[in-house]
Amino acid sequence: MAYRVKEIFHTLQGEGAHSGRAAVFCRFVGCNLWSGREDDRARAVCGFCDTDFLGTDGPGGGAFASADDLADAVRACWDDAVADDSGAPYVVCTGGEPLLQLDDAAIAALHARGFTVAVETNGTQQAPQGLDWICVSPKADAALKLIRGDELKLVWPQAGLSPEAFAHLGFSHFFLQPLDGADARANLAACIAYCRAHPRWRLSLQSHKLIGIP
Repeated sequence: MAYRVKEIFHTLQGEGAHSGRAAVFCRFVGCNLWSGREDDRARAVCGFCDTDFLGTDGPGGGAFASADDLADAVRACWDDAVADDSGAPYVVCTGGEPLLQLDDAAIAALHARGFTVAVETNGTQQAPQGLDWICVSPKADAALKLIRGDELKLVWPQAGLSPEAFAHLGFSHFFLQPLDGADARANLAACIAYCRAHPRWRLSLQSHKLIGIP
């Protein structure tokens, strides 16, 4: 299988349970909830996405003919950035919607190169076996198929979507992340209030935006 990737870059994970951890981000092209084109945003199932996942023209991006080619590119990005072997190589497969492309072969190739493999998904696709960390971010009006994993990260508030609808699912961690945009301050206050009243939920901030890294 060939893989189309927008970008591969080294940074710190900015959100959720692994916030602050050094990681390679592998951003796959494409999503099933939005085309990625601004002209289509108003009609999209997920209309608040803040990510460019169109094309293969980002840093490290490209069309990779095989799982080994993709894994070699991810490993080279890690090796170019880190100074020692004090932590396990960590890759976050994201998008767009990575589970439209990420498969058993790619996961196996990344494992063979020493990586712990995480995915950030909208949860509308079933996950392949072998993933080490599954983070699901549900979207309103999108049927949730992936109902268990490690981390549920709900961008909130979303119209018609309540945290109570997900609290019974099979996840180890539950995060509320304030919806960015014009109402960001009010959304932050709402998330703080909800987490204080419902201790199962923890607050997730997009710390990479706060400190100015990718």
